[in-house]
Amino acid sequence: MKSLNGIQAVVTGGAGGIGRATVEALVANDARVRVVSRSAEKLEKLKTPVRGQIDIIQGDVTDPAVVTRSLEGITPDLLVLSSGQFPVFGSLMEHTWESFSTNWNNDVKSSFHFGQEVIRRPLRPGSTVVMLSSGAAKVGSPMSGGYGGAKWAQKLLAQYLQGISDERKLNIRFVALLPMQIIAGTEIFDQAAKAYAAKAGITREKYAERFGKPLTPQMVAEGILILARGEGPAGTAVAISGDDGLEAMD
Repeated sequence: MKSLNGIQAVVTGGAGGIGRATVEALVANDARVRVVSRSAEKLEKLKTPVRGQIDIIQGDVTDPAVVTRSLEGITPDLLVLSSGQFPVFGSLMEHTWESFSTNWNNDVKSSFHFGQEVIRRPLRPGSTVVMLSSGAAKVGSPMSGGYGGAKWAQKLLAQYLQGISDERKLNIRFVALLPMQIIAGTEIFDQAAKAYAAKAGITREKYAERFGKPLTPQMVAEGILILARGEGPAGTAVAISGDDGLEAMD
């Protein structure tokens, strides 16, 4: 098991949701964390409550120049790609191509550029790159446009990048982490539960009960730290749920 004390980490989307929970968990373990986010307002709000060795970069993580800047002057032991665009909810026939492809043009694009940059540098041997994917990659998400396909693409990116790392003997681990249920207490939970409950003709509470034990941002963050320590399931795709924790998946 690797200690997280003193490691260097970069977390994209680290000013809110799972990203912020991951930053807080890393800081609590005495890691040095660089937080990258589009939102200057959220980054400013992060400074005071999260006390520890953090520095911040504001920018659009789909921009290759911002990707490069995010990794300059630091040699990360851990890179967490948790930045993602809020999906547009609605049935397929309600979407335009622009709304349908929202997560392709954000989540996948950012993962693509960071993955290439990680290989080019490369990161130090023994480092870990975690891409936040979704269980929608496996089961679909018909009320959120191209979201499920985008999350499947991130799963494939982790697999492809791992193959390159192995070929070049870089000893960098790439893993897509797939929460198998909507994350409780988040804005996306409220919107998704509303959309799917309405489609099923049930209440949001009844819809949430289908998942069993709620999965919180803090639980996902702890799963990320387990992977960073070199524990947990092997492979390039790992599922996480409230009931079962981390599990290997195909």
